[in-house]
Amino acid sequence: MLETEGSGAAPATIDLQAEYRASGVAEVLAELDRELVGLKPVKQRIRETAALLLVDRARRQLGLGSTTPTLHMSFTGNPGTGKTTVARRMADLLFRLGYVRKGHLVAVTRDDLVGQYIGHTAPKTKEVLKKAMGGVLFIDEAYYLYRPDNERDYGQEAIEILLQVMENQRDDLVVILAGYADRMERFFQSNPGFRSRIAHHIDFPDYSDDELLAIARSMLDEQGYRFDGPGQVTMRDYIEKRRTQPHFANARSIRNAIDRARLRQANRLFEATGPVGAEALSTITAPDIRASRVFAQTQSTGEAP
Repeated sequence: MLETEGSGAAPATIDLQAEYRASGVAEVLAELDRELVGLKPVKQRIRETAALLLVDRARRQLGLGSTTPTLHMSFTGNPGTGKTTVARRMADLLFRLGYVRKGHLVAVTRDDLVGQYIGHTAPKTKEVLKKAMGGVLFIDEAYYLYRPDNERDYGQEAIEILLQVMENQRDDLVVILAGYADRMERFFQSNPGFRSRIAHHIDFPDYSDDELLAIARSMLDEQGYRFDGPGQVTMRDYIEKRRTQPHFANARSIRNAIDRARLRQANRLFEATGPVGAEALSTITAPDIRASRVFAQTQSTGEAP
């Protein structure tokens, strides 16, 4: 809310809380809370960024000197920790505050940007950038763009185009680079141009066992299912064991486990004799989970079924 001293004059004061409510940012943050369990440090950083942008907008409205803040970001963390979801909400937040024109998210990997032969990379990269303009470009596993061990790799060409656009068109595009923390650090060391253009580095922690169990319950609830008592206890046991095995991917691994538990439940009910009711059709039990090879302590090169 603006208060002015006279007709045609610049506002004298701005009610930041009123601006916050009117902008719809509160709705974006509430949606983020509903979508993602935990991640308190991440959510706090998003709120702080929203506050920065609200203050920046207020300064412009009061006629104070202001330049568009650098909004390019780096999201680091293990798979399945919500990086893409947060990027989507960030795009919505930036749109509501007027920092991007469209508020859409374009999510890509190296294969979407880098060609396989001479003259192929530039058109691919520019086409992706064209689609992303006015919104947010999310590059997952960004470090794969740089492969110094391969002299015939064309990733460097994509990097040079990206750097140029991140600098010259930062008023119309926000780029978020994502990946494992250690690999992203080596990537930034090898490509200092990216580090100098990124102002916000946000680390996504792994979920705790309690948070993963809450995620499992939420996923079932969204699909009209639930655990019975023993099923929930077994799911907690599954989480503890699965975490220690190869290729654990936080919420992504939990989603896979839920999908397989539903598959086993369906087969169990199909093979049973007699009619079944809504309760049986909607309940995941301990045997539906314990049939997983995770409980046999097998090691696999892929995610354990």
